[in-house]
Amino acid sequence: MRLFLSLSYNGSPFCGWQSQPGGRSIQGELERALSIAFGESIAVVGAGRTDAGVNARNYIAHFDLTADEVKEPSQKIRKLNAILPREIRVFDIFCVSPDAHARFDAVSRTYRYYLHTAKDPFAHLSYLYTFPLDMEAMNRAAARLLGEHDFSSFEKVGSDNGTSLCTVTEARWEALDETHLVFTVTANRFLRNMVRAMVGTLLEIGRGRHDEAWMDEVLAARDRGSAGQSVPGEALFLEEIRYPYPLTTI
Repeated sequence: MRLFLSLSYNGSPFCGWQSQPGGRSIQGELERALSIAFGESIAVVGAGRTDAGVNARNYIAHFDLTADEVKEPSQKIRKLNAILPREIRVFDIFCVSPDAHARFDAVSRTYRYYLHTAKDPFAHLSYLYTFPLDMEAMNRAAARLLGEHDFSSFEKVGSDNGTSLCTVTEARWEALDETHLVFTVTANRFLRNMVRAMVGTLLEIGRGRHDEAWMDEVLAARDRGSAGQSVPGEALFLEEIRYPYPLTTI
């Protein structure tokens, strides 16, 4: 049987979602915990790869069991959370069709990037950026990201994607208070480093180094060197993944 799993994680101590030789990954920790909890070797497929240090509030992964039912799922969740490191928490288990796929079935993903403009001792998962920012200019530039574009300029060099085309349906900045901002972006798919490079580029515009029309030039260049620098990963959160079917807790 195939199951979906919802979880959240603080990515700070991990090399990213994907298992890597010699690195500690969320995928590796989850496979270890699931194999212990269910008493069989389990491989996990995630909804996407998050980079080192990046966080997730509502991540989805799938795995297969040889059994045709899960007995006492709430106890399984408690056991999983007891095994997993404190930075990872499982919320729910969902029974899905045998061909359901956590990555390929996802129709959209939403990321948020958190930023603060004044020193804050409690904002360790936010990026301190003290330059004055024109948020209206950043939002006008962000609006130019909407629609289908080739996002090669925001993609990590050396990535092996078949295509760099993505469709962005939401891209906006909001002020949470006088010193805290958040950038929200939703798309059907994301490239490696894409959101962090977007934010870095938008901050260049917010500082007044470029006007918002520069975003069109960056997109058209299809060259990573044309965009702004990537911002740190610890302030980035994968917030939501949507599927074309409902997920029902078992």
